[in-house]
Amino acid sequence: MTIYDRILTEDDFIHQDELRYPFEERGLQFGDGIYEVIRIYNGKFYLLKEHVERLYRSAAAVKINVPYTQEEMYDHLKHLLELNQVESDAKVYLQITRGSAPRNHAFPKDTAANLYAYVKDLPRPTDLIAGGVHTITHEDVRWDWCYIKSLNLLPNVMAKQAAEEQNCYEAVLHKDGEVTECSSSNVYMVKNGKVYTHPAKKNILHGCVRMRVEAFCDSQNIDFVEESFQIEDLQYADELFLSSSTSEIMPILKVDHLQIGDGNPGAVTRLLQQRYEKEAGISPDASIFSSNQKAQ
Repeated sequence: MTIYDRILTEDDFIHQDELRYPFEERGLQFGDGIYEVIRIYNGKFYLLKEHVERLYRSAAAVKINVPYTQEEMYDHLKHLLELNQVESDAKVYLQITRGSAPRNHAFPKDTAANLYAYVKDLPRPTDLIAGGVHTITHEDVRWDWCYIKSLNLLPNVMAKQAAEEQNCYEAVLHKDGEVTECSSSNVYMVKNGKVYTHPAKKNILHGCVRMRVEAFCDSQNIDFVEESFQIEDLQYADELFLSSSTSEIMPILKVDHLQIGDGNPGAVTRLLQQRYEKEAGISPDASIFSSNQKAQ
């Protein structure tokens, strides 16, 4: 595993061992911050613009002043890859908090934000992308502003752990039976050739890959329907899949004890996976599609 030890902070690029913040840090004490996870393929960012724009939308929503302009952020993130000589598949984790100040629920005055971004290896989960995953259902008890990519992730963590304890990949979240998304991904149902997913309202994260799924559907004349569906509708689904920057577009074969469709990744999911690989510039050698397993 490659060690990338240069990180970006609110002031400069430093070695990871030099990063220090006081214990009275608002991200630690209140979850008072935002973050992004940005995918890298072959040393190049994928959907960088979409992630940075969402970062600034989140910052504006919670009134955090980002230390850099958007143009500076683009430049710094690209320089971060150069400093670390990133050439393989990886990710950048970027976090901004309101800063360090004596603990008080109200915003501190004249306190600068804390920022750090680092690079980690992230190989593609090709076996799961190709073969599909099992999931569970879980009540969605998160706050109502999930469109903000904030550090308040304890409900997500609990749902993901519940899935882990049942040897499942993800938890499909629902409010009173209405499917919203998953603990760390968006979720989609395919029925009669149409792709259904929860509308991009405040109670779900507006995923960057979700935006590309919509664009891929448009380019392939597949109806992309922003319409919520119920847990009970899954028994009639032809396909089910999820998407995120780390999971890409991943087939769901089972929810709880319910098999989805014929129990195999479906044709629509496969087609969207192909579109994803093409746009992300994933090499044929790294593709999940063999010569005799091409999407139709």
